[in-house]
Amino acid sequence: MNFNISKRKAFNFIILLGVVSLLADMTYEGGRSIIGPYLELLGASGTIVGIVAGFGELLGYALRSVFGYISDRTKRYWLITIIGYTVNLFAVPLLAFVGRWEIAIFLIILERVGKAIRTPSRDTLLSYATKKFGYGRGFGLHEAMDQIGAILGPLVVAIVLYFKNEYRSAFGILFISALLALMVLIKAKYLYPKPINLEKSSFSLETKGLTKTFWIFLGGMALLAAGYVDFPLMAYHFKKVSLTSDNLIPTFYGIAMGIDALSALLLGHLFDRRGLFILCVVVFVSLFFSPLVFFGGSYLALCGILLWGIGMGAQESIMRAAIADMVSINKRASAYGVFGAFYGLFWFLGSAVMGRFYDISIFSLVIFSVTAQLASIPFFIFAARRLKKEK
Repeated sequence: MNFNISKRKAFNFIILLGVVSLLADMTYEGGRSIIGPYLELLGASGTIVGIVAGFGELLGYALRSVFGYISDRTKRYWLITIIGYTVNLFAVPLLAFVGRWEIAIFLIILERVGKAIRTPSRDTLLSYATKKFGYGRGFGLHEAMDQIGAILGPLVVAIVLYFKNEYRSAFGILFISALLALMVLIKAKYLYPKPINLEKSSFSLETKGLTKTFWIFLGGMALLAAGYVDFPLMAYHFKKVSLTSDNLIPTFYGIAMGIDALSALLLGHLFDRRGLFILCVVVFVSLFFSPLVFFGGSYLALCGILLWGIGMGAQESIMRAAIADMVSINKRASAYGVFGAFYGLFWFLGSAVMGRFYDISIFSLVIFSVTAQLASIPFFIFAARRLKKEK
């Protein structure tokens, strides 16, 4: 009976953090869906868009190692999470007031810094509750709720663009979801001041840290990140070649986020049953998104976006679940931070290279993307075998 009550509390906590992520994603994914065309409108080049997208991700991931370490040292997970969300969320509506691409870039990067501050602490808080369901199922459910927001945000933006045809109004309306997300987060802290109690009944005083399996897995994810084209560059391409209308670009992104949500639920469940091997299959299937997006017409590009969404769902659910499974409770925030630093570095390098390739040779961009993703598969196979032996 006590276990059932405990499990219900853990489930409720996952749902609360899921609602926070839903509203947060409405905000920054809504803004993210139009950053590419907005920067193009402000006069930025394809190279700048690629570098900005990559550099934002670099900071957004690299700084996680710092804040992950601080979180584990201070144990102030809630405070750091709230500060990070505040910066992360309110940088987006402020884009409504800029008139130069340089200022827009500053706010875009600031939003990623906010995400860096809050993510290791947030994922650590979430990991305490997911233990009772299976890490894959727990993180998969959270990712699905997260992506519901990622669907709604771009759709709200698309509707505003349809009726107003004005980017400033589209960014400005996202202030509402930003404020609601922060309110729910504070409520969650009030109801669950010590979420670690949700896992305490099932963890031992084990102190294993960052194992060899973790580093092998990190190598595969770094290569995958390097070859994964960021949506702003794809959106930039859609506008530059007039593949579709401006208001349909965020709709494409919303569709991708819907696929992300569905695949996260399914793949999280499969991770708990089959382990990391399922990631190898998904990577092989989704790597074909880049030729479809950059070589196809509107329908093939949409198919590519669907594959891109499947790959994102796998990365967001399996990535966090695998780290929770590999690393002990007392090192988890640090592990998420270290992972983020390497992942972000390779995301930046890959985005910068592909942004440059876009300006000189789209064919080279596609070859680079496919090759890097293929190269990640052996790392995941090796890590999966090691993880299976360790259990």
